[in-house]
Amino acid sequence: MLAGVVIDDTGALNDKLREWEDYYNFHRPHGALDGQTPYERPKRKTETHV
Repeated sequence: MLAGVVIDDTGALNDKLREWEDYYNFHRPHGALDGQTPYERPKRKTETHV
C-alpha cells in the first residue's frame, strides 16, 4: 500500500496509516490465525466457547 511512496503531508500520511491498519486488522487473512483476520479471531473464539 505504501511501498515506494514518499508522503510529506502528515494528514495524508495519517490517512494512509489508518487505511493500512483497517486493511491489516479487518480484511487481510493471517496465516498464523488459520486464515482469519485479527478482528475475526477473538470474535470466533468467544462464539465457540459460549
